[in-house]
Amino acid sequence: MAEKQYALGEILITEQQIRERIAQLGAQISEDYRGRELLAVGILKGSVPFMADLIRVIDNPLQMDFMSVSSYGSSTKSSGVVRILKDLDTDITGKDVLIIEDIIDSGLTLNYLKETLWGRKPASLKICTFLDKPDRRTVELKADYTGFPVEDLFIVGYGLDVNQRYRNLPYITSVVELPQQK
Repeated sequence: MAEKQYALGEILITEQQIRERIAQLGAQISEDYRGRELLAVGILKGSVPFMADLIRVIDNPLQMDFMSVSSYGSSTKSSGVVRILKDLDTDITGKDVLIIEDIIDSGLTLNYLKETLWGRKPASLKICTFLDKPDRRTVELKADYTGFPVEDLFIVGYGLDVNQRYRNLPYITSVVELPQQK
């Protein structure tokens, strides 16, 4: 079977808009955690560009760790089954934890992750997402910090991918599946 082909649409969020919003988020997070050390937990792979830029504008001392959690596989729609592919290396007991995510879609994966991490008894647990698709939510979940709300489109760039492609784009754009050639 031939691999699906995709075409990029118009730019929805520019590189400049991303930089400006990350500066605002960093200032807010720095203020909210003033005088406290933060453990930033990036959700692989999509959060990496966002997390790298965000932690550089947070003034507080911080540590970072990563998790890999999946409910997608190679599809563009969530499978509904959540799996932890890589767990934390850090004990989060008594720590202020900030989960950094690329996008909240159905909320299923992040809700599962939030419940799992609360069970490890952090001092606090908040969520910072780069993008939020509230119209797709199937569970009650709200981020504490949000970069941009987005419409229910399939989007790529700045960490988001389709079949592991387009993560390196410095902006957010829509993507459409091209009809299969016969």
